[in-house]
Amino acid sequence: MDFELNEEQKMFQTMVRDFVDNEIAPHAAEWDETEKFPYDVVKMMAEVGLYGLHLPEEYGGSGDDISYVLAVEEISRGSAGLGSSYVTTMSLAMTPIMMNGTDEQKARYIPMVVGGATASFGLTEAMAGSDVANLDTKYERDGDDFILNGTKIFITNGSEADFIVTFATSDKSLGYKGISAFIIDKDTPGFSVGKREKKMGQHPASATELIFDNCRVPARNLLGQEGRGFAIALQAIDTCRVCVAAQGVGIAQAAYDAAVAYAKERKQFGVEIARHQGIQFMIADMAVDLDAARLLTYRAAWQVQTTGKVSAKEPAMAKLFASEAAHRICHKAIQIHGGYGYTREFPVERYYRDQRIIEIYEGTSEMQRWTIARQITSTK
Repeated sequence: MDFELNEEQKMFQTMVRDFVDNEIAPHAAEWDETEKFPYDVVKMMAEVGLYGLHLPEEYGGSGDDISYVLAVEEISRGSAGLGSSYVTTMSLAMTPIMMNGTDEQKARYIPMVVGGATASFGLTEAMAGSDVANLDTKYERDGDDFILNGTKIFITNGSEADFIVTFATSDKSLGYKGISAFIIDKDTPGFSVGKREKKMGQHPASATELIFDNCRVPARNLLGQEGRGFAIALQAIDTCRVCVAAQGVGIAQAAYDAAVAYAKERKQFGVEIARHQGIQFMIADMAVDLDAARLLTYRAAWQVQTTGKVSAKEPAMAKLFASEAAHRICHKAIQIHGGYGYTREFPVERYYRDQRIIEIYEGTSEMQRWTIARQITSTK
């Protein structure tokens, strides 16, 4: 077993870490406060190659899944909101196109993303959250077009997306067999962005309604075959869980670093609080959680890169443990900061808010446990 990154990956990690420390982390608090999307930084990320990671080389990408996960971790360490936007584009939106798109669709949309385009994944509805197959958004064929009607909610990048991968059903009575996937350009007639949610955290990335009102989609924008939308959606979600785990590791690393630094500076009872056993025990627990989360995440990424396949169990395990470990680490980071940790003067308050959603999106912790158990027991 080799638990070390290779030299090329270490150099890449250092490059991304320096970029994050210089261009992302210094602005994260401002983005959180203003809720403005940093288009200029996204352009810079594309210029240094971060929007080509794990995408096919023939379309300008690098095809490196492990480096992509390293990038997600570092970006999320600097700004969880920007990390969420990045993952939504690179995993949720692009996985369906990479794995199911036509040559024409790949040639159009992959270079757009390599160049810094933002995309979204329109799946969640008011009555279709964990129950993915319960979609109400409908579609019907009209000559050379499809007509979509319905509303999506909580869609990351909804306001910023240049295009959307979305899902609709031809007949709800067919269940998951009636669902198909479509690529929607932002200027498509009948498509609009609705309400923008006021969220607890991850503010740079919007979460909005997507409204399809007799939205006319060219037949060439059908993604994969009709009736395969459910499988396409699950494929994207399973892939993305590795990256949500990496988000958790990145946020946890930021909270851990802040807590250790503060404990070595803050004095109480005449000594640095890092000398007090109670604080030392918390730091030790944080370090163990962080290491375990990172190892589970890297293992899942390694499996994808070496086998070319995405299993259900390992990404679910990584996502479950990393998201909950991040919660524990962020909690302890605030505890170590004491009253200061509850103020916006210190970043651990933001890390705590940013972390909370990763236990929910791309499958709640409860859904991860269900997925893992079904894989172990071979039950449905």
